[in-house]
Amino acid sequence: MHRVMLLPRDTDTRELRKALWAERIGHFFTDEEEGQVLWLVDPQQRDAMQRLVMRWQRGEPLRPEGGRARRLHGAAGRVAWLAPFRQAPVTAAAMALCLAVFAVMSVLGDLVTAALTIVPVGVAGGQLVFGDLGETLASGQVWRLLSPAFLHFGWMHLVFNMLWLWYFGRQVEAFHGRGRMLTLLLAAGIGGNLAQYATGTVLFGGMSGVDFALLGYVWLMSRRRPGDGFFVPQMLVVFMLGWMVFTMTDVAELFGFGNVANEAHLGGLVVGLMIGWYHSRHVQRH
Repeated sequence: MHRVMLLPRDTDTRELRKALWAERIGHFFTDEEEGQVLWLVDPQQRDAMQRLVMRWQRGEPLRPEGGRARRLHGAAGRVAWLAPFRQAPVTAAAMALCLAVFAVMSVLGDLVTAALTIVPVGVAGGQLVFGDLGETLASGQVWRLLSPAFLHFGWMHLVFNMLWLWYFGRQVEAFHGRGRMLTLLLAAGIGGNLAQYATGTVLFGGMSGVDFALLGYVWLMSRRRPGDGFFVPQMLVVFMLGWMVFTMTDVAELFGFGNVANEAHLGGLVVGLMIGWYHSRHVQRH
């Protein structure tokens, strides 16, 4: 993400935004203390953006007209469904995988759950039996360390996890790249799953451990590297941390929220803070 220009806070940028999207120029506006900052995703589009910004500053028409507009609109419509994959490919791929797993679960049910739990699950003598993690990894099923993150056990579980994944993941990919997002996804997914498994639980799942890792990372970056553009509302931080603490109490069971993977949440948050602390410290030293 490249910082292009600073605009006064009260500037109306709606026409410029529409024109930038019409030209398929990936961009992002952030509200800073000194005003609105315009960011560019792909540096190869810098010249095209600058030409458009200059026309906007001169008050010239920005939208393409006639046949060109129709061609652009048609092309945009044909590839619109690909836009999330271009903007945040790792985040979008993770969401697509979660949705696919959820859809298959609705058809095959517990077969999918048993295939993706951290250790194999079976039935013997009318009771559930669980495999051993060491033996599972030794047999080559290493993917089970991460796969529980793609399991979701209801629409609300899925929707809220995808909402936070997209909100935070898109920021990480826009400002620090897809490699950093992939690192967070793998480290927090595996770290959160192992933290939950350490409590003796096997039947758990969800992307919430990764979501809390992203929350920790984005919050820490917004505090230690404010120039990078990260932003998270303070009330959202309070809400998510308050929710995590609430589900750890016995009171949560009274409201039907007792079956929550709290250790996965906490483990993911610690992983996100550690990675955020390392990278912010690393940059400050150089």
